[in-house]
Amino acid sequence: MKRLSYISILFSLLYLASCDLYEEPKATVSKDAIFSSEAGLQTYVYSFYNNILPDGSDANQVEVNLVDFGAINSLPDFQMRNAYSETNSSGWSWGDLRNINYFIVNCNNSEVSESVNNHYLGIARFFRAYFYYDKVRRFGDVPWIDKPLDVDDEQLYAPRDSRELVMEKVFEDLEFACNHITTTTDATGSNVTKWVAYAFASRVCLFEGTFRKYHQLNLATSANTWLERAADKASYLMTHSGKKIYTGAGTSKSYRALFASDDPVTDEVLMAVCSSAELGVLHHANWKWTSPTYGNRFSFTRTFINTFLQTDGTPYTTRKGWEKEIFYDECQNRDARLSQIIRTPGYTRDGTFVSPDFMGYSRTGYQPIKFCLDDPKYDNAALNTNAIPLFRYAEVLLNYAEAKAELGSLTDEDWAQTIGAIRSRAGITGGLSSKPTSIDTYFQSIYFPSISDPVLLEIRRERAIELCLEGFRFNDIRRWKAGYLLNISWDGMYVPKLNVPMDLDQNGTYDVIFYDTNENLEAAKAALNWDVVGKTCAPIQVVGDTNLLQRIKEVETGNPSAGYYLTWDTPNDYKRVFGDKQYLYPIPSLVMVKNPNITQNKGWEDGASNDGN
Repeated sequence: MKRLSYISILFSLLYLASCDLYEEPKATVSKDAIFSSEAGLQTYVYSFYNNILPDGSDANQVEVNLVDFGAINSLPDFQMRNAYSETNSSGWSWGDLRNINYFIVNCNNSEVSESVNNHYLGIARFFRAYFYYDKVRRFGDVPWIDKPLDVDDEQLYAPRDSRELVMEKVFEDLEFACNHITTTTDATGSNVTKWVAYAFASRVCLFEGTFRKYHQLNLATSANTWLERAADKASYLMTHSGKKIYTGAGTSKSYRALFASDDPVTDEVLMAVCSSAELGVLHHANWKWTSPTYGNRFSFTRTFINTFLQTDGTPYTTRKGWEKEIFYDECQNRDARLSQIIRTPGYTRDGTFVSPDFMGYSRTGYQPIKFCLDDPKYDNAALNTNAIPLFRYAEVLLNYAEAKAELGSLTDEDWAQTIGAIRSRAGITGGLSSKPTSIDTYFQSIYFPSISDPVLLEIRRERAIELCLEGFRFNDIRRWKAGYLLNISWDGMYVPKLNVPMDLDQNGTYDVIFYDTNENLEAAKAALNWDVVGKTCAPIQVVGDTNLLQRIKEVETGNPSAGYYLTWDTPNDYKRVFGDKQYLYPIPSLVMVKNPNITQNKGWEDGASNDGN
C-alpha cells in the first residue's frame, strides 16, 4: 500500500498532468525542488502510475468486449457493422506523454548521483514505452515525440513516424529500463522493478515479432529479431529473478489465490494494482461478474470450456460422449483451473453450494469467478479489495515458450520449464516433460486451422486458459491475425431435456429447470408434484420465456431428444464483423483537421465505417 500513500502526497504537492502536447506543467513547488533530490524524483514518477496504468476496475475488465471465448449482452460499436468510424474513434491523446518527457528532459541534476538519476529515468522510460506500445497497437504508425513540445514547435504538425522507427525507440527505452532500474524486490508488489521491465520487454517483443510475422510486415528489423529479443528478455528474468509459479495453496486453490488475495502473491506476481478499504481505493470485479444490470454479463462459451484438458493431459474432446455430457460430468477430471475460473459443481458462497446464476447473469452457464471474492457482500457496488495482477511470472514463461517455438528452437527442456510447470500447477499429469507431437484436431479446426505445428497450438491453448480475462486475448488475436475468431458463435451448457429439473452439482437438490412454454412448465410441475423422493425442488431457478427458443439449439438438428445447447445471441449479433482494417483503429477525424499531415489508416479513409472489409 506504500505507493497509494505516495500518490496522495504527490497530488498535495504537485500537479503535473497536461491535456495537450504543448501545455507547460503547473507546479506549486519549484522545478529544482523536485529534480534535486531522490525524494523529489520518486514523488514525480509516482504520477505515472495513475496516469498510464489501468486501475483495478479497468484492469480486470479490459477484454470482456472484444474476445472470442465469451458471450456478452451487447456488442461494442467497434465490432458492430457500420457503427464505428473515424468520427467516434478515440485514444489519440498525448498529455500523459508530455508529463513523462518533461521528467526525462529534466532528470539530470548534478545533486543526485548518476545511478539514482538513471534508476528514475529507467522508470520514466518504462512508462514511455508502455504509453507508446499502447498507441502502436491501436493505431500503427504514430508520431515519435521525445521532448515536451512548445506551442510553436513544428513537430506538432509533423506526420506520423513509421512503426519501425517508433518500435525501435520503444525497445531502446525498455533496454534502458532493464539495465538501469535498480530495484529488484518490492514487498508491496505494486511498483515497477527491474523484473517488471524485463517482463514487459518480453511482452512487447513477442507482440511485435508475431505481428510482423503474421501480418507479413517487411520492415527493417525482422520478425525473428523481435522474437529473439522476447526470448532473451524472458530467459534473463527466468534465470535471475527468483520468481516462480506459485503452488503454496495446492492444486485446487493456488491459481485463484493469485487473483483473490488482498496482497499480491509476490512469489509469482511481479506487479499488481492494489486496493485499500482504508484509503477508499476499491474496484468492482464482483459487481461486474454477478450483476444482471451492471456490466455486460460476460460468460464463457462451451467451445472455450472444451479446450481445458483432462487431468491426464489429453484433450477433453477425445472423451467418448463429450458432446452430451451434463455440467457435472464435464467438470470432472479436468484441468484444475476450470473450477478456479468459473462456478463449477461444489462452488460455495457463504458456505452454501451455488450454481451459475441463469436467471440474472449467465446465459451460457459458465459464470466467471476468477477475480471475484466469494462473499456476496462485495456484489452490489465497487467494494473489492483484492489485488489485480498486471505482470506475473506465468506470462513470462508463456512469452518465452511462444517466442522459442516461433523461432523453431524450443527444446523439451524449455517445454518442461514453461508449459509443463504451468500445467503441473493445474494438476495435469501427462505431457509435462516433452513437446507434443500430435495435433488436437478439435482445437485446430475451431481456432487455428492454418497452424500445423502441434507445439504452437498447445502454447496458444495454454495462453488462452492461463491468461484468460487478464487483458491479453484481443491483442493475441490481433497479432496472430486471427480476427475471424471474433465472429464465431456463442454456445453454452448442454441441457438434456426441457421442462425437466436439473441437479447441476448432483447433491440431491434441483438447481434449474429450462422450460419452453408456460403450459409445459405447469405440466412438468404437476408430473413431479415439485417433489421427488430424495430430492427437493427449492430453491430452484426457473428459466424460460418466449425467448428461450432463441437461446437454445438442438444438438442434432430435428432431434429434440438429443438435447440442446444454451446459446447467447444479442439482438445485433447478425451485425458482428471483423475485417482486415480492424486490426488497427481509425485515427479520430478531428486529429486530421488539426494536423493535415496525419493520414488515415488503410480502409478507414473518408469516413469509412467497420463494414467487415
